[in-house]
Amino acid sequence: MNYKKLGFSLLTTCLLSISLFAQKPEKPSASELFHDLQKLNFLGSAMYIAAHPDDENTRLISYLSNDIKARTAYLSMTRGDGGQNLVGPEIRELLGVIRTQELLAARNIDGGYQLFTRANDFGYSKHPDETLALWNKDAITSDVVRAIRKFKPDIIVNRFNHRNPGTTHGHHTSSAMLSVEAFDLVGNETNYPETAATYGTWQPKRLYFNTSWWFYGSRENFEKADKTNIIEVETGGYYPVLGLSNGEIAAMSRSMHKSQGFGSSGSRGSQTEYLEFLKGDATTNKSNLFEGIDTSWSRVKGGQAIGAILKKAELNFDFTDPSAIVPDLLEAYKLIEQLDDDHWRTVKTEEIKNLILNCSGLFLEVVASKQSTSPQGNLIVTAEVVNRSAVPMKLNSISSSVIQFPAQLLATPLQNNEKLNFTSTENTFNATNYSTPYWLKEKGSLGLYKVSDPEMIGLPEIPLPFPVTFNMSIMGNEIHFSKNIIYKFTDPVKGEVYRPFEVLPEVTASIPDKVLIFSNENARSIPVVVKAGRENITGTVTLEHPKGWIVSPAQHTFSLGQEGSTQTVIFNVKPPKDQSEGYLKPLLQVGDRFHNKELITIDYEHIPFQSVLVNSQAKVARIPIEKRGENIGYIEGAGDAIPESLRQIGYQVTVIEPGEISANNLKRFDAIVVGIRAYNTVPELEFKQTELNKYVNNGGTLLLQYNTNRRLVTDDLAPFPLKLSRDRVTDEFSTVTILAPKHPVLNKPNKITMNDFEGWVQERGLYFPNEWSEEFTPILGMKDNDEPETKGSLLVAQYGKGHYVYTGISFFRELPAGVSGAYRLFANLLSLGK
Repeated sequence: MNYKKLGFSLLTTCLLSISLFAQKPEKPSASELFHDLQKLNFLGSAMYIAAHPDDENTRLISYLSNDIKARTAYLSMTRGDGGQNLVGPEIRELLGVIRTQELLAARNIDGGYQLFTRANDFGYSKHPDETLALWNKDAITSDVVRAIRKFKPDIIVNRFNHRNPGTTHGHHTSSAMLSVEAFDLVGNETNYPETAATYGTWQPKRLYFNTSWWFYGSRENFEKADKTNIIEVETGGYYPVLGLSNGEIAAMSRSMHKSQGFGSSGSRGSQTEYLEFLKGDATTNKSNLFEGIDTSWSRVKGGQAIGAILKKAELNFDFTDPSAIVPDLLEAYKLIEQLDDDHWRTVKTEEIKNLILNCSGLFLEVVASKQSTSPQGNLIVTAEVVNRSAVPMKLNSISSSVIQFPAQLLATPLQNNEKLNFTSTENTFNATNYSTPYWLKEKGSLGLYKVSDPEMIGLPEIPLPFPVTFNMSIMGNEIHFSKNIIYKFTDPVKGEVYRPFEVLPEVTASIPDKVLIFSNENARSIPVVVKAGRENITGTVTLEHPKGWIVSPAQHTFSLGQEGSTQTVIFNVKPPKDQSEGYLKPLLQVGDRFHNKELITIDYEHIPFQSVLVNSQAKVARIPIEKRGENIGYIEGAGDAIPESLRQIGYQVTVIEPGEISANNLKRFDAIVVGIRAYNTVPELEFKQTELNKYVNNGGTLLLQYNTNRRLVTDDLAPFPLKLSRDRVTDEFSTVTILAPKHPVLNKPNKITMNDFEGWVQERGLYFPNEWSEEFTPILGMKDNDEPETKGSLLVAQYGKGHYVYTGISFFRELPAGVSGAYRLFANLLSLGK
């Protein structure tokens, strides 16, 4: 089988992806270069496997990468799309984009690589049977097999136990089950033959389970457990070259999961990780995970000579002048390129090229004149080249498939510390594919993303989407370096800011409100915002709509002069008399070209700027809904879109800052809503509950949405005893029981029936209370299949003249999704006592 042409060019993209998470160029110190040199001299790989971003044990990944110096990958089954978001309002697929970048940021710190399967995190699952059915077990098994054959780990470590299905998150158990199964599949070419043909078969040496006392229920149980098959690994080491302990690196890495609130403090001193041996060749030396595996250059034919050269380079490394080892690196580079072993030749070629680049002080950068362009749009690109050492080198040419540079640079000599700039000779940018996360380009299923290009499966993002190649001659040796086109600008506060360069449609459209609720037959003015992706663009926009809805006018014209400028056009939308749901979809026409995309941008300090293209649409629903009261106060928690949703049905919503919470300030509101996880994330609420209780006592309605039962700022969430649990109902189609049919919350002003619990998304709710005082009335019973009914999803208590409501129902998902019954029930809650 010939794996070289296809399979190992794909492996190169995997290697490149680790450095692409941030557009800012690497500028490693001499100590970091020495650390990279040590890694170059280790020929061994490890893979850590779990289910979600933040499941990974960064202590162990950092230990494997920085202590052992193994190539270490984290294979996450999902991108974390179904989680919550503590940094902003993005949920589902947009949250998956954020968490993908957070994982890449984490790996950039701990030195690992990041891989994925196509599994979509559809939300909490109680059993792997459900998980694997929704994921499509065969498809995800093939992805795990692909990842192992491609990365070729010597050892695999599972984060979770594969032997206890149904006792924890189904995604967790499934990740371990798939790993155990794949371990036995990857070595046989008849299993998933397409990846065997591309990457070859592979058999890892051994498989471990990263256990701990937590999996035994208590530290006492773990102490008593039989540890015959358990290896103890010291992961608390200190790296003098880096000036950091392993625990400090691990904490910095884990702290990149900011959307999940996983900031960690760096730890120092001894720390132990426990690895239970599951499969493969057992070790006799319980301190050596790579026992029996040759991790020196002798592992590959022709490698001994390379090892001797690089060992000399390591011994002679000059921290004041890393460029002194460039001759040795170039000698080793030539030998590495001649290796017969395709896998290690590809891996080590990329590693040593990066070392040559950085040790020689060679700075290469390609900057676009603007952040984005449209296909075949106008663009100027400037390449900067600086040799910041005495190493003799020449620039022979700059080449790219997307932009043209001077065809022949006549072997331009690069003098020490002399900056040279080269500008593209043509202004037409030859790219046709839009910049958007590749796994979101096609519509998948609830549990599986659709990725038609097999080369992309498993990658965190598209590697080097716009490469420019610098063809160099260094000390007489021909060597090529590829850099991605980027964009940068100077911010008066932040200084130099890097962003990805992108190719975007020539025009996009958006409807600002993604859910439009019509509570009566009155027509509404609906704005459509048209945004130019290039200069001087004109066209028309129409608005597709559901049957029975009336839209006027039939079309609008738009004319935009400046790239990035917008024009808002207004359509008059009249709903039908009866209940109806559907979508409004803007369609843009420019000449003979049609566009239907919306551009969404994600901009947070801890990850690179992201552009996501989605189908432009807004859900419209004609819902017979009544409400009482007008003014709602909203206390923000971890972030949700409830205020916008309430405004859709006519409420005036005012966001209340924690410092403004007092009974006197709150009395002007008909009801107060507290955002999700507020009691986990807003410290001031520890001291404000008394004021909130006074507001209720004086006749107000207070509605608390879900909080997790850990890390509460106070246990006093209510005027009466109330205890949160981990009870949740994950099946959005599960049966709901009405426990208090005569209670006002189910009757006024809207009559709630079983029909109102149809069409829900992702789940019913989470973190329901399981203990409460007799003052509370449980309203609804909920349960997943084959489980006892929970009664804490919606609790209502009268306190003084007002009403207190605690609910774990996932209104933060249902309202933004336009679920009619959820709107009607929420309106009833806000109307209590009115």
